[in-house]
This record gives sequence, C-alpha cells and structure tokens, in this order.
Amino acid sequence: MWKLFIVLIIVIAGAIAYPSPIDSKAFQPSRPLAMNGVLAPNDALQVTQLTSLPAGSRGGEDIAVDTLKCVYTGVENGDILRKCPYSDWEVLANTGGRPLGLAFDQEQNLIIADGEKGLLKLTPKQNLTTLVDQYQGQRLGVVDDVDIAADGTIYFSDASALFSLKDHFFDGLNADPSGRLFAYDPANNSLKLLANDLFFANGVAVANNQQFVLVNETFAYRISRVWIGGEKAGQKDIFLDKLPGFPDGIATDADGSFWLAIFAPRSQLIDKIQPLPWVKNQLAKLPHDLAPVPPAYGLVIQLSSEGKILHSLHDQAAVAIGEITSVQPEEEGLYLGTLNGPAIGNLAF
Repeated sequence: MWKLFIVLIIVIAGAIAYPSPIDSKAFQPSRPLAMNGVLAPNDALQVTQLTSLPAGSRGGEDIAVDTLKCVYTGVENGDILRKCPYSDWEVLANTGGRPLGLAFDQEQNLIIADGEKGLLKLTPKQNLTTLVDQYQGQRLGVVDDVDIAADGTIYFSDASALFSLKDHFFDGLNADPSGRLFAYDPANNSLKLLANDLFFANGVAVANNQQFVLVNETFAYRISRVWIGGEKAGQKDIFLDKLPGFPDGIATDADGSFWLAIFAPRSQLIDKIQPLPWVKNQLAKLPHDLAPVPPAYGLVIQLSSEGKILHSLHDQAAVAIGEITSVQPEEEGLYLGTLNGPAIGNLAF
C-alpha cells in the first residue's frame, strides 16, 4: 500500500511539474484467448538446455544457425557472437548498436536488424556494412527483425518511428502506431514500404509458399499478414489476434508452420489504462524502474500456415527460461533467445 501511495504522489506531482514524454491515444485492447485447450499452461520448457554466453554478455535476442551448424547471436553491447560445435564463443564483430534480428542469406551473409544502426550485413569474411538506415531521407527508427525470401528479398520491421529502442515502453503506452514493414532488394539497393501504422512492428517471418509475410504487432497482441504473392499481393489482414501476451519473434519451420515467442503475459493494469490517455501520459513520467512489469514467464506457440494454434510450450515460473524473444526451429530442436538473460536455450525434439 505504501508503494502504491508513493507512486500516486509521484504521478500527481509529475502531472503538475512537467509535460509528459508521450501524447497518447485511447486504445481498447482485444480480449485475450483463454489459456485452455492447446494454450493450457504446462512446463514443457523446463527441460530447455541453456548455453551460457561469454562472461559479461547478456541478451542473446535472436539466434541464427549457418550451414556448418554454428550458432550466432547478438548481445546488449553490440557484439555478434558465434559458437561452433566443440568450440567456444568468439566475437565476430561489433555493430556499435543493439543487434536484434538475425538471418542468413543464400551466400551465408548474416543479415542483422540492429535497433540503433539499421539493416546491416556481416560477410563470411567478417566485413560489416550497412545496407540501409534511412527511408525517404529520414533515419529508420528501431530496426527489429528480419527474414529473407527465396528470391533474396530481405523483409524487416521498423518497430517504431516515434521512440528509440530504450524508450520502447513509451510506444506501448502511446498507442499511436508507427511501426512499419519493409522489403529491401539487395540486387538494386531498393527499399519498399509494405505496411505502416503497426503497433510496434516486431518479429518477421516469410511463409514457405512465398505468398505472404507475417509481422508481429507487439502492443496490439496480434500477428498481421502482408501478402506478397498471388491475387492478394499488396493487401494486409490479421493472421492471429487476441494473443495472451506480448508477441516478439516469429520464425518459419520447414514444415510450413510458424513458431511464435511470447515475451511476457499481458499486464492487466496496462490493458485497463489503455483507453485512458491522461492516465497513460502521467504514467510515462515515472522512472522506467517504476513501470509495471509482467511476471517472468516462458511461452512459445506453434501455429499452422493458416494461423491455427497447434501447440504451446510453457515455463510458468521461468525456472529454466523466460522473457523469450525469439524461437528458431532447426533439425536439432528449438533455439530460444531472451532479452536480458546470460544464456540462450535449446529445446531438443
């Protein structure tokens, strides 16, 4: 009660003392799917095997695996790390920013979505270059995730055009969607906007049939589908809505299904204040460490190519792994990345 009282005093004082860093809009969140049936809680993720990152490294956000079964990830300090079978981690490069999404192209270049530096490329000879960091003369905001189509087109998300990576919490409160999905053609260095007005555009996955691209809208609890082939090319619709938590990364499996990482369960407090702009504007004045934080929880969901939920894997108390930001299916199992953890996970099939 005392903590709540202190928070209320800070909010009231802040409302008088200085302007809010956001000018939020009213937003009515969807009602979440019930956690039963295929979504019923279990602890299947508690057998996840953890591989520690180098000392001092944290936040292996995404994971990519090359043709030699070497595992790559990017961490908080900007390092791109690689661990090959029977060898230890090595630092290949440092982006100078925050590497988030990773994907290999057909030439085994590692394409990097960096939340501060843009879309980057790391060659097999470890040469790091910038592919694109601007659109129509304006710097990209938070380049978040990336996937590559069979024709070499690179699809990537720009989570927010309004707030930086360190202020992504503001984007959730603001409820004024500015996320975007882009297509970059490396053959002619062209950039095309495919979708905008997304609620924090996050994970990206190209369908096996090359007909559509999925992009997660984290703060709207949904997955949007953008058609890139067939009669619906250029159209956007909802692939799956009413998710029980914040969708982060998404990846395509060899069988055509998708694996979705849920970073955390929904916050009832956040859902209740989303329709109340004034309250959200005052909450944004609080120090970040006073912001409501959902409990740690591990959850990944498998979806069919039509958006039907097939399976869910949980770690209810985050005993082994929580705050999962990515899930990468490989022959040997699922690789799991986290936002702040000192290790990455592997769930063997």
